[in-house]
Amino acid sequence: MDNVIFDRIREEVAENDVVVFMKGTPVFPQCGFSSVVAQVMTTMGVKFKGINVLEDPGIRDGIKSFSNWPTIPQLYVKGEFVGGCDIVKEMYESGELQQLMTEKGVQTQAA
Repeated sequence: MDNVIFDRIREEVAENDVVVFMKGTPVFPQCGFSSVVAQVMTTMGVKFKGINVLEDPGIRDGIKSFSNWPTIPQLYVKGEFVGGCDIVKEMYESGELQQLMTEKGVQTQAA
């Protein structure tokens, strides 16, 4: 796998507290799963950077190898891979995601 792609992914993940690699954008998600993750972040009041993998085939393939996770979207918090849509949704519903954000020092809005 191209190291340049991995470097770009590392950079995005390092420079932004919360990053979602997704299909489409936070405002206009182009797949249901990406939409769910963006919605959870918005509902929690978490500022996040959405990276549209559809605009960059290198990132689209690279992120799967980088995280060793086969699907998109992918959520990273403070440089750590959290999971995809199902995991994010389950963690949100159980309150675990809010706890993780708090532990990592990420600002959320109390619902």
